[in-house]
Amino acid sequence: MVTDIAGSPIYIRRAIEVDGERFECLELLPEVLLGRLLNEYEARYAAMRLFVVGQIPIPLPVPRVSVVGTRKPSHEGIEFAKRLVKNLVREKVIVVSGLARGIDTVAHRTVIEEGGRTIAVLGTPLNVFYPPENKELQLRLMREHMVISQFPIGSPVTRKNFVIRNRTMALLSDATVIVEAGENTGVISQAWESIRLGRPLFVTSIVESRNPSWLSELRRYGAEVLSDPDSLDDLLDLLPWTSSQELLEQLKRLL
Repeated sequence: MVTDIAGSPIYIRRAIEVDGERFECLELLPEVLLGRLLNEYEARYAAMRLFVVGQIPIPLPVPRVSVVGTRKPSHEGIEFAKRLVKNLVREKVIVVSGLARGIDTVAHRTVIEEGGRTIAVLGTPLNVFYPPENKELQLRLMREHMVISQFPIGSPVTRKNFVIRNRTMALLSDATVIVEAGENTGVISQAWESIRLGRPLFVTSIVESRNPSWLSELRRYGAEVLSDPDSLDDLLDLLPWTSSQELLEQLKRLL
């Protein structure tokens, strides 16, 4: 255990067992994960503690972009997500998603195929697999990439968890892209949190073409349309590009 600027632990390192496999888990503050203090808007809904397993350095390198969407994607949505993620990986962007069925799964798997780095933010404790069919994917991300939860092992899983998870995913991401989503979508909570935090929010031309009722309001508050997954300049220009070493030095100055 290491103490921090507020007198509470910076992180607690412990071993956990998930499906018979032992992992090193860090319990830490969001500030430590991000390598900086939170502003007042970020602190309002930030988790008190995060439970982190994986191989990506801490503080997290930047930039990080959330790629999210429907659990029942169309072929068009799947192909858009794949091309988008391939191009993000090529630009050394870490792809963040929620390990849900559909677009989230496509995003994580495409990162693995392309040799990039990805972070899954869960709405369950680290030892719960949801959806069950993503068990092996979750375990692989825990071994080779990173999985984050704000829910302690043993805590109940409720529908509200996933709204809370979406807020955390917005906090940990430098921008969010909604690839495909319908009228009644869970990703809307992440969209509004991204806007509240002042993070760039993009919806694809797929979402624009279907014109769900919530889109015009998001556009009014600054959401932009990403029309071509092979042309990302508008997105990339809005991302921070601080090096891992700079973030580490920044964190040291806080301690």
